[in-house]
This record gives sequence, structure tokens and C-alpha cells, in this order.
Amino acid sequence: MSEDIDVTNDNMNAMGPSDDDKLWALLAYVFSPLVPIIILLMEDKKNRPFLKAHNAQALAWGLLSLVIGAVTSFLCGIPGLLMWFAAIYWGWQAYQGQQVTIPVITDLVKGQGWA
Repeated sequence: MSEDIDVTNDNMNAMGPSDDDKLWALLAYVFSPLVPIIILLMEDKKNRPFLKAHNAQALAWGLLSLVIGAVTSFLCGIPGLLMWFAAIYWGWQAYQGQQVTIPVITDLVKGQGWA
């Protein structure tokens, strides 16, 4: 006997994030805040749990990076560059399918219900 296999969106989420979700999460961290805004405008992507959590964190991190980079621009861009390297690291973790915890930002995003 053959069994019917139900391949619905809920079953896909139970198996873990798709390769597409992981790629978009990586891009969200590396090219923040532009890519997270694009993801928010894409109806098929913005409500996926894995992508939603990473997207909210990447957007908050990207905005914080812009502010800190602007304030510390007299230091030849070194703080902004270091923050971008941190975003690349978190993006790589997201691409590996892991949940990323950014101090303060993760708690803020979860506390506001954005992720």
C-alpha cells in the first residue's frame, strides 16, 4: 500500500527552513537595511517564521549600523566596517539554518513581537 504524503507549508516549516529562506536571511544581514525592506514588501516571504525572525533582526541591526556609522564617521569608517563583518558572520549562521542571537537587538525584536 502506498501512503499519501501531505506536503503543505506547515510540514515544510516542521522540516526546517528552505534553502530560499536561508539565502534571503543571509542577504538580509549583509545588505541591511535595503534587503529587509524588500522582504517586507514580498507577500510570499514576509510571513515565513525563520525569515521573519532573521529579517526583523537584520533590519534593526542595519538601522543601528547606519546611525553608529554616521556618528563615528570621523574614525575612517572602522566601526561601520566592523559592524558589517559582524553582519556577515550572522548572515552566514542564518545561511547554515541556525537562529542568531544579537545582544539587545534579539530581545528587543522578540519583545515587540516583530519576530
